[in-house]
Amino acid sequence: QHLCKVRVADCGGENVVMEETMRTETDEIRDNLKYLTLLSRDYPSQAAAASEIISTQALLKLPKGTEHFMSDLHGENEAFVHILNSASGVIREKVDQVLGDTVPKHTRAELATLIYYPNEKLPQLKARCTSEEALDQWYTETLLSLIDICRLVSSKHTRDHVRRCLPASCGYILDELLHAHFEDHDKDQYYGEIIESILRYDRADAYIVRFCEVIKRLAVDRLHIVGDLFDRGPRPDRILDSLMAHHQVDIQWGNHDVVWMGAAAGSPLCIMTVLKTTLAYNNLDTLEGGYGISLRQLERFAQSTYADSDVSRWIPHADPRTAAGDLTAAAQMHKAVTVMMLKLEAQVIARNPDFDLQGRDFLNHIDFAAGTVDYHGTVYPLLDCDFPTVDPAAPTTLTAEEGHVIAGLVRSFAESERLQRHVQFLYAHGAFYKICNGNLLYHGAVPMTEDGAFAAIRFEGVARSGKQLFDYCDRRARQGYSAPPGSPARLAGQDFLWYLWCGAKSPLFGRSAMTTFERLYIADPAAHREIKDPYYKHIAALDTAERILREFGLAGAGCHIVNGHVPVRAIEGESPIKGGGRLIIIDGGFCRAYHQRTGIAGYTLVYNSRGLILRTHQPFESAEKAIHEDEDIASKSEYIYTAPQRILVRDTDEGGRKQALIRDLCALVEAYQTGVLPQGVAQEM
Repeated sequence: QHLCKVRVADCGGENVVMEETMRTETDEIRDNLKYLTLLSRDYPSQAAAASEIISTQALLKLPKGTEHFMSDLHGENEAFVHILNSASGVIREKVDQVLGDTVPKHTRAELATLIYYPNEKLPQLKARCTSEEALDQWYTETLLSLIDICRLVSSKHTRDHVRRCLPASCGYILDELLHAHFEDHDKDQYYGEIIESILRYDRADAYIVRFCEVIKRLAVDRLHIVGDLFDRGPRPDRILDSLMAHHQVDIQWGNHDVVWMGAAAGSPLCIMTVLKTTLAYNNLDTLEGGYGISLRQLERFAQSTYADSDVSRWIPHADPRTAAGDLTAAAQMHKAVTVMMLKLEAQVIARNPDFDLQGRDFLNHIDFAAGTVDYHGTVYPLLDCDFPTVDPAAPTTLTAEEGHVIAGLVRSFAESERLQRHVQFLYAHGAFYKICNGNLLYHGAVPMTEDGAFAAIRFEGVARSGKQLFDYCDRRARQGYSAPPGSPARLAGQDFLWYLWCGAKSPLFGRSAMTTFERLYIADPAAHREIKDPYYKHIAALDTAERILREFGLAGAGCHIVNGHVPVRAIEGESPIKGGGRLIIIDGGFCRAYHQRTGIAGYTLVYNSRGLILRTHQPFESAEKAIHEDEDIASKSEYIYTAPQRILVRDTDEGGRKQALIRDLCALVEAYQTGVLPQGVAQEM
């Protein structure tokens, strides 16, 4: 076959048809010879390439894998791990489907709990068996049930994929059991001997645990976290450990994430901001127990500086799960950190005029003699006039002792290996936004004007909006951690990470102001208001959601926006579904601190081969109660989008990559057939 390209040129008003060089497919193959030579290393013969084409084309006809979306976890590690283990209720549904109504409900609940927490639940269930015979019977029944459930959750995957999910130590046996046909009587003794040998050699516990892990692995293909892993809840570090162990996860940064990223990068202001939030919720275990960051030097400084101060306004919000005790020391540190944070904020605002935060450098607007603050033209009395470390003549200058404390904390954050690993993971697996299988994922907002246009935000002399703004923010956020230490780009990037946390036009914040100062120092509730970006008004309309999707290159009824950040007040009747069904806000108040405000305990969005399902969760009490009492999270589900036909792998992003591979392999076969490449030898470059 020949490829003929023809173009028409305009020469002085006269159309001239110019025929380009006739090219053959072999010429095209020669042009791509370097790539095809590399490909031939993996497929050194026509038979190998054709075999891969056949298996890949078949894979494209499988149903797409299941994706789960969660957001705003805010350190609630136990609830997160339970939802992860239960696949947001999917595994319990599979258990009920396999065992059926003839098996008592409590027995099904026990098996589900065993799958969620095999190492913890297994000893409890074994202890009920009063004899060796009873234990062997229980082992056999449990293994057979797990085999059936595992077979069900693996039904959408190729056998090769399932094998790759099996542990190397016992993968062959698990594979044999998983693909056993017990109705095949010719193999009765074969399969029976496998089960009996597992019991005889005391391997039943290990195989049960492995089957439980494989079931959880196969139930969810991909996990999307739409921002805000940190702050408020007790152990965000444990959530990150779980995510790092997950087989496929991506993260869209939230404003609570980027400020921790800035702290790990060495930004003194981000460190003070992180400490301010941590102390406000009395979550010291995150820093000290989770990341090994000592606060002893800060505590000594705060106790000596604020020994005679009234710190009642700085008493932390005590989580009922933690021992309250004497909170005075935490309150003193809270106040010390707040004052240092205000000084550093003023310095960052001064060196970044394009942040447009002038007026929020509050220490420059305080009349310390009068005890008042000029707040955007209105003078308010301060609720606390005690500033022992502030020089009214130079209010934003750190004292020598404050500088010493901050330097020590910067070193501690930099030297925390676990924190650095977690933040490197956030950079490697995270981004400002993600487009995946027709869905647009981002945490906060696309800044808008009052009339609904994309707001143009000016940084470094250039105005950007929409996708261009998101791409710019992603690049600046990465500079804050990856640019050479001490370079202007790194310092500017760290300042920008702080701006993303609280800036009025930050897409991750989406409000007029972070009113921390106002709530601590000004009594008037009007000063505490944080006005939402017009985005939150306009997303009620279908045309807004479709315009945002088009801005990011998406169109069609199957495309959706998955958004976090602002808790949906379900208790007041608010729906998480906006934009005519095209935008879903999945912040349902996962954090315990938000439960009263939302009336629920979070959402999980499930995207399977049939469409989108929204799962609404009720509060989770504790892992201990789940293990010992088989108590699951109460959830309800609703389809919010049903695909017109079942979604197959070929319809996904991965399917597009597979189809591109098929085209390349077809070219490789052509290269073999025409003699451009010899078979059986991987050519040197």
